[in-house]
Amino acid sequence: MRNNKPVILRGCAVCVAAILGTVTAFILYSGIEALTQSSRLALFGSVWSPASGKFGILAMIQASILLALSALTLGWVLSLGLCCLMNGLAPKFIAKIIMLVINMMAAIPTVVYGFAAVFLLVPVIRDALGGTGFCWLTAGMLLALQGVPAMTIIMNGAMSQISRESKLTSQSLGFTNVQHLTHVVMPLSGKAMISAAIIGLGRAVGDALLPTMLAGNAIRFAHSPVDSMRTLTAHISLVLSSDIGGGEHLSLLLAGALLLTFCAIVSLAARHLIRGKNS
Repeated sequence: MRNNKPVILRGCAVCVAAILGTVTAFILYSGIEALTQSSRLALFGSVWSPASGKFGILAMIQASILLALSALTLGWVLSLGLCCLMNGLAPKFIAKIIMLVINMMAAIPTVVYGFAAVFLLVPVIRDALGGTGFCWLTAGMLLALQGVPAMTIIMNGAMSQISRESKLTSQSLGFTNVQHLTHVVMPLSGKAMISAAIIGLGRAVGDALLPTMLAGNAIRFAHSPVDSMRTLTAHISLVLSSDIGGGEHLSLLLAGALLLTFCAIVSLAARHLIRGKNS
């Protein structure tokens, strides 16, 4: 049996790789087929008007990029701040409370975040900034909040280990807690910070429920944080919920291929950055 374990593991790895490769090839093939069936690059147009036969998804591409990057920026900075508090800037009992809250947040379903935001955050933004409240700002804040637990856990795992291993050395050199954190722990945690950012970006780009519930689903270019928008993931979920063919179905296929390509590019870029830090 011991000799068979490596063979079984290799077999499982090959099966998983084959399944993932098949799914990836199918999605990319579907996206290419959607482009060939549409007239030239009409699906990359800026106008969405099914009544006129125009199915441009450029506004949705912009919405996905803006929402994902804004949510990543806000969530990553907040996660880094929490990790700094837990690794030297706050008393130990505060750090334990923060970690307890983070673990509780990680267990909350996404729909609960969205449901709470509809009744709590949306009215506040509507009264303070105008508009409907279902907008880029609302969806971005909730996506950032949803990604905080995963990013914080990843960064804190690396930072806490580095802090323990280097604390005595830093103290012998006369470093304060703040100097130890900023001059030793954070520079050595770069790999974990990049990994956390990739996880946060992937969750922000791939989430469909929060953008569908909170972004307003208006197919137009967003020019301010209070503008409504529709992301590619929200578009996929809305189109799949109705049995529609034609141009809308083709836009769905292209949206899936674009999301897969974007995630693959980000993942490859992150691996390159991490290898550069290790070399």
